[in-house]
Amino acid sequence: MNILVNSNSTALWHEIIHEAEKSCATILDEEIEAYLVFLLMRYLLKPEIAKQIVAEEFLAGLQLRSTEREIALQGVGDKCLLFSGLFPKMAESRLVKISYFVNMGQSAYGNLAKSQHDLFASLAKQFVSLMDVLQSVRHHSGEVPDLLPFEAYDLWNETGSQRALAMLKQYTRSIPISTPLRENSKKLFK
Repeated sequence: MNILVNSNSTALWHEIIHEAEKSCATILDEEIEAYLVFLLMRYLLKPEIAKQIVAEEFLAGLQLRSTEREIALQGVGDKCLLFSGLFPKMAESRLVKISYFVNMGQSAYGNLAKSQHDLFASLAKQFVSLMDVLQSVRHHSGEVPDLLPFEAYDLWNETGSQRALAMLKQYTRSIPISTPLRENSKKLFK
């Protein structure tokens, strides 16, 4: 990984995201990339998010009206993106799979979409790619181990994560077989 030398925090986050995109062979469009940068800047100094239960927030958010609903569901989507991307081991500690956060985040963003082409629709559709980019950021920090083979298989099989598939290919020369679970979930978010 290149040494990042920019003193501006926004530009530094952009550099980190660009490096992660290269690492996982993903190209995000500018609007999505900017959203991801500002998401990181907004939440990484808020450790209290780790204590929140996103399913409760999601259900409560659906009951709210207009602006409050949008804020609540955006928060759920954002947290799920951070949990699945930067803190995937949190799923294990909560006795759920990473795909739980993926599905919850996609649902939250999808509920906010006003059209098929607005920001939230794009976030829902590209959620797995965004998670892959964040996992690349996490992996290149060198402070935490990457996904184990079964974790990578589950993540690829349940979400279609290309990064998890690439990791599987590093572990073995075999071609993994997709189970019906992944085929059914792909139909939901087309």
